[in-house]
Amino acid sequence: MSKEMRSSPKKAYVLDTNVLIHDPNSLLNFEDNHVIIPITVLEELDKLKTSKQSFGADCRSAIRLIDSLLQDASPESIASGVPIQRQTAEKTNGRLSVLMTSQANFRREPCLPNDQNDNQIINRLCEYQNDNPDLKVVLVTKDINMRLKARACGIDSEDYHNDQLVSDIKQLTKGFISIEGSFWDRIGNVESNQINSHTYHKIASDLLGFEVFANQFIVDSAGFVGRVHQVDQQQVVLWDLRKDRLLQQKAWGLKPRNIYQAFALNLLLDQDVHLVTLTGAAGSGKTILALAAALEMTVEYKLYNKIIVTRSTPPLAEEHGFLPGTEEEKMDPWLGGISDNLEALHIHDEKPQASIDYIRSKANIEFKALNYIRGRSFQKSLIIIDECQNLTPYQMKAILTRAGEGSKVLCLGNLAQIDTPYLTPTSSGLTYMTERFKHFAHGGSVQLNGVPRSVLAEFAESNL
Repeated sequence: MSKEMRSSPKKAYVLDTNVLIHDPNSLLNFEDNHVIIPITVLEELDKLKTSKQSFGADCRSAIRLIDSLLQDASPESIASGVPIQRQTAEKTNGRLSVLMTSQANFRREPCLPNDQNDNQIINRLCEYQNDNPDLKVVLVTKDINMRLKARACGIDSEDYHNDQLVSDIKQLTKGFISIEGSFWDRIGNVESNQINSHTYHKIASDLLGFEVFANQFIVDSAGFVGRVHQVDQQQVVLWDLRKDRLLQQKAWGLKPRNIYQAFALNLLLDQDVHLVTLTGAAGSGKTILALAAALEMTVEYKLYNKIIVTRSTPPLAEEHGFLPGTEEEKMDPWLGGISDNLEALHIHDEKPQASIDYIRSKANIEFKALNYIRGRSFQKSLIIIDECQNLTPYQMKAILTRAGEGSKVLCLGNLAQIDTPYLTPTSSGLTYMTERFKHFAHGGSVQLNGVPRSVLAEFAESNL
């Protein structure tokens, strides 16, 4: 085999627009293979780059990366493939090229009607595959219908999996481990210490029989509740938490209704935990717990200067400019859940609306559009990100990196309610972030069980 043949790419991966929006750096993740960007995809990126939605910035990032790789390459080089230069010192044989529209306007009968961008891409790939029979062409798209159409036309297709850390959502950490019987029956030697009225137990890691992470809870049916305080290969240090005390916690007058809410409130009120992720069904208490804890820490304890509330607005809200008023007033329809829970926390006040207006001013609550957060840095702020299940891993990173010194981030979401077209529970930024941060010493997550909102809501969640 010649040197030229050995260095040639193994496959040709063709990236759809939604892949580049999902992860603008995706074209760097195909190792030594040939990466192809159809001209139709570049046109779609160009059309979407001025959108005020968060994906507008993702389009611009993808375009800048493509430009930096192609630079001043000639049209012939771009057609055959420009070497993909990575930051690592190791040389790779990966190439990037742009696939132009057929000059002959399809030399054979197109596989699909040529009236849609997706169909145009698939038809061009059929022609490209026919011209390059020795090269395996694979379409990479997050659009399942496009994958089906491509396969029907004889083109291999697949989803973009590079940032999917779990293959099944059941593999995601719940933030707690439930044990039947007594936890201590399985533990032989333990060293207990009393430090500042707190009890800590040192246990050899191999005695546990399961993997634990920092700030994870262990609960048994005998009444023991512990939180992982420290963990390494040799030992685990458990913070002994009394179950009755956990259930008696209060934040802004709110008490947990079950042990899972008690776990969540324990993490929310801990100043040493900088990132808290709460997942669970609608009505499980994610938002009201986060808001109560935020008010408690900001107004009562003055640990933070302000509360920032944001979420990903749905595609139906294409431009915030169509709505009247200030940024806060424009965001209000999409953050109605926050307003509803703020009312619920003050429903028994003599003058609820006056209390709400006072607290919003006292706590310095700001509603921010997600696409305007990029480039900002929030110091000593408590940041609540609602509906995190609709964010991509790239968007999640963009938000978390906004947290400045002394800030805390609360991520709320329900993986069963994803509204973004090309996201699934396994590819959601919420899943990605939860899995990535499970070893973070200053982070914690809890999957809330049960629907204590009402008997009706609980029945609907279980039976509809």
